[in-house]
Amino acid sequence: MADFYELLGVSRGASADEIKKAYRKRARELHPDANPDDAEAEAQFKEVARAYQVLSDDQQRQRYDQFGEAGVGGGSGGGQSGEDMFGGGLGDIFDAFFSGGGGARQRGPSGPPRGQDLEIVADLTLEQAVFGDQVSVDLKLPVRCDDCDGSGAGEGTKPVSCSDCGGSGQVQRVRQSLLGQMVTASSCGRCGGVGEVIATPCSACRGQGRVTVDKTYQVDVPAGVDTGSTLRLTGRGAAGPRRGGNGDLYVHLRVAPHERYERDGNDIVTDVGISIAQASLGTSLTLETLDGDEALVVPAGTQSGREFVLRQRGVPNLHGRGRGDLIARIRVDVPTRLTDDEVALLISYAEGRGEVVGNGKEGLFSRIKSAFS
Repeated sequence: MADFYELLGVSRGASADEIKKAYRKRARELHPDANPDDAEAEAQFKEVARAYQVLSDDQQRQRYDQFGEAGVGGGSGGGQSGEDMFGGGLGDIFDAFFSGGGGARQRGPSGPPRGQDLEIVADLTLEQAVFGDQVSVDLKLPVRCDDCDGSGAGEGTKPVSCSDCGGSGQVQRVRQSLLGQMVTASSCGRCGGVGEVIATPCSACRGQGRVTVDKTYQVDVPAGVDTGSTLRLTGRGAAGPRRGGNGDLYVHLRVAPHERYERDGNDIVTDVGISIAQASLGTSLTLETLDGDEALVVPAGTQSGREFVLRQRGVPNLHGRGRGDLIARIRVDVPTRLTDDEVALLISYAEGRGEVVGNGKEGLFSRIKSAFS
């Protein structure tokens, strides 16, 4: 095995503090957690750990200086490996050197837990989705108990310090290493990290500091939302136990279908039915939009399926300026019932254009008439 001083990179006259600093540096470089699957680095780490074990102890260092490894048991026998010293975790090395004398970092009680986030669905009309609105949502959720103001303690009493953790909210575990005692801390199981326990629970909330009630919230819905949009109401979720913070409320929006309009992104599409005569000769219509009535001129010869676009009459852009369009799609309606005069007019029209109508098995007029009777 190499010379212990050379392994740590210090002189034989190095002070205890210099040896400690040198070991800290080498341990960081060579620890298995920092060098996974590197057998050579792991072996060097164990050698460095053995060297520090000896040189950090005044009596062992003196025997090593006089007799070499033979004076301290020879080789690495009887010593702890690097993994034995630190439990295999690089984080333990950092704790040992940076937490003040090998103790665990001191933290205050973690406090009561935050309440749960809640979800609810709110139904909207298309008009509410387009223009925005304020809607009510009803839900059942835990809120802070009024009787004890959320403390969980009965009338005339207060929470008391937890005897298991002494009010710190943490319990500590001590283990030995070459650096002395190493202390790790975890949340106290008795008080849940709060640092206090309830000796006399509140009768209204049974020591929880919260009760479940029916609640109604008014939710501001911005213009331009759609099915699947979600609004987050910060702090409107469940209250945490014993004055813990509130969770959030997530409102998922669902827009009901409209009898006349269909949404396509930020555009709105509507079908406009006209007759054969109107399509052939043209017409002027009053078109209902979400913003009010608009005049729509349909030119002569308009075919079924033609679209007319009314700019900026659609859905507002939820994350920007402007609106989509309203698309009026023409649908030419063919009559299903005709009077005798109407049949006669159509026959005359067809004859004038050289068009064949009917199948000829019956009288032409009666065949066409029966088709619409």
